[in-house]
Amino acid sequence: MTSHIDRRAFLRLGMGLGGLATATSFGLQLAAAGSAAGQSATDYKALVCIFLFGGNDANNMVLPTDADSWGRYFSARNQGAGPIALMPVGTAPTPVGQVNSVTGRTSALGKPEHWGGVLAIAPKTAQAIPQNTSATTRTFGLHPLMSETKSLFDQGRLAVLANVGTLIQPTTKVQFNAKSVPLPVSLFSHNDQQSTWQAGATEGARTGWGGRMGDLLMSVNGQNTIFTAITAGGTAVFLSGQNVLQYPLSTNASPAVTVSGTLGSSLFGSSQAPAALKDIIRDSVTSSTLANDYGAVVNRSVGASSVLNEVFGRAVVTAVPSPPAYTNPSTGQTETNSLALQLRTVARMIAAAPAFGLKRQVFMVSLGGWDSHDNQNRDQANNLSKVSQALSYFDSALANIGGVDMRSNVTAFTASDFSRTYSTNGDGTDHAWAGPQLIMGGAVKGGDMYGLYPTVGMDINGFSNPYMTGAAFIPTTSVDQYAATLGGWFGVSSSDLNTIFPNLKNFNEPNLGFV
Repeated sequence: MTSHIDRRAFLRLGMGLGGLATATSFGLQLAAAGSAAGQSATDYKALVCIFLFGGNDANNMVLPTDADSWGRYFSARNQGAGPIALMPVGTAPTPVGQVNSVTGRTSALGKPEHWGGVLAIAPKTAQAIPQNTSATTRTFGLHPLMSETKSLFDQGRLAVLANVGTLIQPTTKVQFNAKSVPLPVSLFSHNDQQSTWQAGATEGARTGWGGRMGDLLMSVNGQNTIFTAITAGGTAVFLSGQNVLQYPLSTNASPAVTVSGTLGSSLFGSSQAPAALKDIIRDSVTSSTLANDYGAVVNRSVGASSVLNEVFGRAVVTAVPSPPAYTNPSTGQTETNSLALQLRTVARMIAAAPAFGLKRQVFMVSLGGWDSHDNQNRDQANNLSKVSQALSYFDSALANIGGVDMRSNVTAFTASDFSRTYSTNGDGTDHAWAGPQLIMGGAVKGGDMYGLYPTVGMDINGFSNPYMTGAAFIPTTSVDQYAATLGGWFGVSSSDLNTIFPNLKNFNEPNLGFV
């Protein structure tokens, strides 16, 4: 969801940049002073939103593995020309070209038979026994290509929030079918649900809850409020506030920010052109008010980029390691894990934070390609594998930021447009509603599952699933509860959370307790 910036927002950006000197030298003095003063890790907190654009089929990311649930899962998904049912816990990977004993199908790259069984996890707290089933217990697993995520869960560094989605108030299947309660607008629409997750309103929303939290806490960042909300994965409404606007950083190793045309020694074949262009775009004394506003903002932006690039060249930042090489499990080829590179940029900004005296930051990174109407086995497997590697990399990078373990100061969490249908369309899934999400950090009460993981299975052969409409799960936890719990940890007061999330009052449990 791309944010829209009008003239007022543009002017706010100018004011937000005002804390940084228009002259780079003064900005560098600020940075140097912040570095000299130092900052204890306990002063700093960051939220990192990992948005999975396109709608992740979370039913194949975290799934129940007890016999009762597994039977209905496998029946619903082991269908069509390209079945998407995963293999049960304990199934050995089937070499390419050999026949799998569970399905009777020949194994190949990018197929569930080749990956082996779901990876068992054991939440500390027992989940409720599903309604309308014969189950006596519940067990769970992760996608077989998420071994790093399993390790983080087992270490108590990662938690699962079950069956979360956009809601206005608690909603049952009966209420949904009767349309007796208000429902989120434009369910199952990519753009609208991306915006509702990020901003609490459909496409066209001007501010997101990450930006609104930044508005409330930006004052603790002193003169460098420009660096309160950072995106390394493209602009999105999540980070836009009334006063805070997102600041984009590059995923390149260096520089952190490039102001095109103003760097370098030559432009259009002229050695004088870069300086002339810089003078033109920074001019704030013209006959046009808009041009003057623009020049003032660019002037400050160029100064901010110079300051940031200088700090990003310091040893504490350059010491942040690069992500390990990544191999696509569906092709066997080495490729770029763009999510891991974005999280490297986040880790580098966290390493730079003490130089600017920053105490609260909100970040957003993203990974696309989750709209798995077709070829789900190939595409989702690759994406989940990337998420797993990126989470593990980020956790290890934060463990040593300039000799300080920053993992307890940073909470990362996943979000997506929606989950996917529980049934398959032949080789993929279609738009649905609720599904599980992942939360990682040293402050997270990990190794556990929060919320209610619902009964699984389609309404078929006399079975009625009280948590499903059509092939979509109805949320049992709202995005507002999810976000408010993160906001409470971040330092937002209960009264302010109720302002940011006006529907929060409709839920009995505004804080879910995972941090």
